[in-house]
Amino acid sequence: MNLATTYMGFRLKNPIVPSACAPLSNTVPKVRALEDSGAAAIVLHSLFEEEILHESLEMDHYLSFGTESYAEALNYFPHNYRYSVSPDEYLEHVHRVKRAVDIPVIASLNGVSSGGWIDYARKIEQAGADALELNVYYIATDIDLPGIEVEQMYVNVLTDVNRAVSIPVAIKLGPYFSSMGHMAKRLVSAGAGALVLFNRFYQPDIDIEVLEVEPNLVLSSSVESRLPMRWIAILYGRIEASLAATSGIDSAEDALKMIMAGADVTMVCSTLLRHGPMRISDILKGMVQWMELHEYESVEQMKGSMSQRSCAQPAAFERANYMKALKSYV
Repeated sequence: MNLATTYMGFRLKNPIVPSACAPLSNTVPKVRALEDSGAAAIVLHSLFEEEILHESLEMDHYLSFGTESYAEALNYFPHNYRYSVSPDEYLEHVHRVKRAVDIPVIASLNGVSSGGWIDYARKIEQAGADALELNVYYIATDIDLPGIEVEQMYVNVLTDVNRAVSIPVAIKLGPYFSSMGHMAKRLVSAGAGALVLFNRFYQPDIDIEVLEVEPNLVLSSSVESRLPMRWIAILYGRIEASLAATSGIDSAEDALKMIMAGADVTMVCSTLLRHGPMRISDILKGMVQWMELHEYESVEQMKGSMSQRSCAQPAAFERANYMKALKSYV
């Protein structure tokens, strides 16, 4: 069974790639365990913009806006990170991992502005990373900030970093744009080698006993895979970039659906945190068994077979599906 796929120009042995997560990749032995379990590539945990340049004026604007009115907002910026590393330590980690494994190593930068990213993007390339993933995690809370400026911020960050390095650059983003398809097209035009769909925006909770806003992290489930699956199916064949599916990929069935929608790779995290690195092997075995049963010979054969352009009912990805879903409950 040929599980090989291509992602950002890399020929991978299969489409399963662990996504950026410190508990999964902050030591070399952990990365080796993922490779031994079948991971085709690895996205290392992120180096955060806040860790690169605390005194950046642009970051000061994003982090302090509104804190005069809402004292609780100060609590969102933690003083200590459990998995925090200095930028130099991160670069050394990239170097050590690259020497220790044979699969492509994708570094990750997480932030909202160009700032110190440019210099460290170059240093990450020099440390040996095969590619770079930009995780732009930004929530537009300024009611005077128009959507077009938010979109331009994403494009600017990608353009600046892409000009600074020669390795492929992917961008991981959320779905909350007024025209997701057009935004995807703009990012590809700006040089994105891949779109990673979608970033999970973690929602804070409220403790009603102590009257505090507190962070809340819930691992993803298969239900969350529907959103990236839908947009990958819509974008497949329409943009000149790789497509990576992330969020809610928990099983072989989830991975197969994403590939049929048009994904080149499926990125996993929550399922590895629940079950350990060997979950990758279980997913791969499940994929092979399903493909043998249904007489598929390769991943490439099924890729995009259920995308919007290949689907017998393309309207199912649009408004018609909304109406049908509402009327389906008995």
